[in-house]
Amino acid sequence: MVKMKISKRLQRVASFLPKGAKFADIGSDHAYLPCYVCQNDLTASAIAGEVNEGPYQKALETVQAFSLTDRIDVRLGDGLEVVQANEVKQIVIAGMGGSLIRKILDDGKEKLKETKQIIVQPNVEAKAVRIWLYQHGFMITDEDIMEENGHFYEIIHAVRFTQQIEQQLDERVLLFGPILLQTKPTAFYKKWRQEAAKLEYVIQQIKRAKEIDTKKLNQLTQEWEWIKEVIKL
Repeated sequence: MVKMKISKRLQRVASFLPKGAKFADIGSDHAYLPCYVCQNDLTASAIAGEVNEGPYQKALETVQAFSLTDRIDVRLGDGLEVVQANEVKQIVIAGMGGSLIRKILDDGKEKLKETKQIIVQPNVEAKAVRIWLYQHGFMITDEDIMEENGHFYEIIHAVRFTQQIEQQLDERVLLFGPILLQTKPTAFYKKWRQEAAKLEYVIQQIKRAKEIDTKKLNQLTQEWEWIKEVIKL
C-alpha cells in the first residue's frame, strides 16, 4: 500500500491525536491529515470537512485513492456544520488564521459539548485562539512551535476541564503560550526575535505619525517589552 506523505507541520499536528482517535478535521483541504492518521492507526476514524467544492472533491478523491472510505467521511459544509453533536471526540483545525479558527469554534460551540480535545494550528493570531479556549472550558495542556518553509507555526493542544477551574487570563501568557513560555524551543526564540524587530519598526513609524495612536502605541510597546524580557534581547 502506498503511504500518505504529509508535511512535518501536519505530522506534528497529527502527533497530538490519541490512538483510536475519532476526530473531525475542519478545513481538511485534500484530506491529507485524516488519511495519514487513519493509515498509521487502524483504529482511528475521521470526518474531513471542507467548505469549498473544489477541495471537497479533491478530498473525496484522496480518500478513495487510499481505500479509506470506510473510515473517513468527507463532508461539504462550513466549519463545524459538518459535525453532529457528540459525533467526534477530537476537533482539529489547522492552517488558518487565529481569528477564523476562533470564529469556527464559536459558531459551532453547541457541537463541542462532548468534545474532549481540540488541536489547533493557527498560522497567525494564536492568542485569539488561546483566549477562546480558556473562555469555553478548555485548558491548554501542550504546545509546540516549528519552522517550515520560512514560516513559524504554533500548535496548541487543549482538553476539556474535568472540573470547574478558575482561569486567570494573563495577557503575556496568552501572547506567548503557557507551555511555550516554559519550553522555549529554538523556533520560539527565532520567531520572537523576528517579531521584536517588526514591532520596533512599527513603533517607530507610529511615533513619527502626525497624530499618534496612543492606545496602539502603548499596547505594542508593552508587547515589545515582554518579548525582550522573555527571549532576553
